Amino acid sequence: MKTKYLAYAAAAALFAAGCDNAQQASLPLNGAGASFPDPVYQAWTYIYSQAKNTTVNYQSIGSGAGINQIKGGTVDFAGTDAPLSAEEIKQSGLTQFPMVTGAVTPIVNISGVQTGQLKLSDDVLAKIFMGQIKKWDDAAITALNPGLKLPAQDILVVYRSDSSGTTNIFTEYLTDKSPDWATKIGAGKSVKWPTGLGGQKNPGVCNNVQQNSGSIGYTEYTYAIESKLTTVQLQAADGSWQNPGSKAWPLVGTTYLLVRDDIPADKKAALQAYVDWCFSGDAAAKATELHYTPLTKEQARRSRFFLGALKDEFVK
Repeated sequence: MKTKYLAYAAAAALFAAGCDNAQQASLPLNGAGASFPDPVYQAWTYIYSQAKNTTVNYQSIGSGAGINQIKGGTVDFAGTDAPLSAEEIKQSGLTQFPMVTGAVTPIVNISGVQTGQLKLSDDVLAKIFMGQIKKWDDAAITALNPGLKLPAQDILVVYRSDSSGTTNIFTEYLTDKSPDWATKIGAGKSVKWPTGLGGQKNPGVCNNVQQNSGSIGYTEYTYAIESKLTTVQLQAADGSWQNPGSKAWPLVGTTYLLVRDDIPADKKAALQAYVDWCFSGDAAAKATELHYTPLTKEQARRSRFFLGALKDEFVK
């Protein structure tokens, strides 16, 4: 899936002259939004707050809710995995920049099937989530998995019921891979699911898959690991079968921060210090430990300066 990097309006100002260390130490920062990066954001905010004697909070409420809060000015920054268009950024008076990349993985609850045993092609995955393949022993699935015993059991699709960047990443992938999905369902933070059971945020999807035999859902990879859920193999661009966490894993997405252009000067300085730390070696090591992929040095450099010289353009 192609990762889009939006450049960002009025950007360089956020890294304007700062305030002194005492001011930064006493000034809290509050953020909210996407659950996709929440594991790494919780680790980062805790480590940074302890090291710098300050407070940075992040509340996992979903990308859609985070976008609404930053537009309303109730948080200092917001997280989203569904990047806003250049037009929406400009109209809303926001700056947007990438922070980290992560994997989305299908998760299943099938008796006798372990992590990495089940293979699902892009076409089969799309048909399952469209409700066209209804049982686990369907010929299209068994043909991909010779020797794997699959039950004659109904498939229960589990999806995100809230406005979700994880859903945006997942449905963009299916839209890119399946013409039928692209025509009938499409991509977005919320789509009209033809079948299944909804869950709130990544933990809600994981809980519903855990509790329902025969189910399949999708979640950010760290949640799958922490919940000890069964993941599947997908095909990489070269046709090889891959497990999530591999460098060739095809279903990935970037998560972004959103900041108001009219953020007060003292908050700007505090946020500058925090974002700079998030692109440090220590923060990158923690992201890798939690199965995320840090930005390259060049991508991090661009995020630091928010690409002010390229505002309203797309960077590939």
